Amino acid sequence: MDKTKKIKIFLGLFYSILLISFLILFFSKFSMDELTSYKFIQSNIVELKKIKDTNFVFICMVYLLATIFWVLMLGFGTPVALLGGFIFGKWIGTLIVALGLSIGAMLLYIFANYFLKDFIKKNFLTKYENLETKFKKNEIGFFLLYRFVGGIPFQIANVLPVIFNVSIKNYLLGTFIGIIPSIFVMVTLGSGIEKIIIDNETAPSFLEMIYSPEIYIPIVCFFILILVTLIIKKFFYKN
Repeated sequence: MDKTKKIKIFLGLFYSILLISFLILFFSKFSMDELTSYKFIQSNIVELKKIKDTNFVFICMVYLLATIFWVLMLGFGTPVALLGGFIFGKWIGTLIVALGLSIGAMLLYIFANYFLKDFIKKNFLTKYENLETKFKKNEIGFFLLYRFVGGIPFQIANVLPVIFNVSIKNYLLGTFIGIIPSIFVMVTLGSGIEKIIIDNETAPSFLEMIYSPEIYIPIVCFFILILVTLIIKKFFYKN
């Protein structure tokens, strides 16, 4: 068995064990009735806000490290963005989530560049070789567009630049700036959900949530962002 297969098996087993352990621990503390109770969710949000307010720097650091670890375990950005907005609000949440995702992606890129370079080139070079010339012309500029446009699963997008030998500095800077628009939209949505739960004693209906500006504004922005990225994508991935 070659080194690449051993690494993939190890990461898969480690991720599975970690996920199963977390689920067992989580469901040993809370029942399904509690987790689906609006009052339970609301009361725990209040307690979470108290903990955050009294240990703000510590909670920020824990969430930052957890986000980095999540990316290293091949997680994607949407869950941590929504939760980040839920906990920290849209501005601080955007900063923490974008920084955590960027650092995690950079560490994954370094790992892939060292251990998986041949595997990635073998499987993806032919499909994306048209981008190589673009990256050579203006590495940081095209990497910013690469991150902004997306269109590739986050886990693959993190390691694909191995093909183009993107510098670590440009990788980190390009990732951080390039993902901010989409992360901000997701974080704002998470922050809006938290505000609705805090402000309503009883669970709002689906329509009430959708008509709330805290929800429909980020959703509208999300669709606008998709439209813009689709337009740019047509030119970015064009031969």
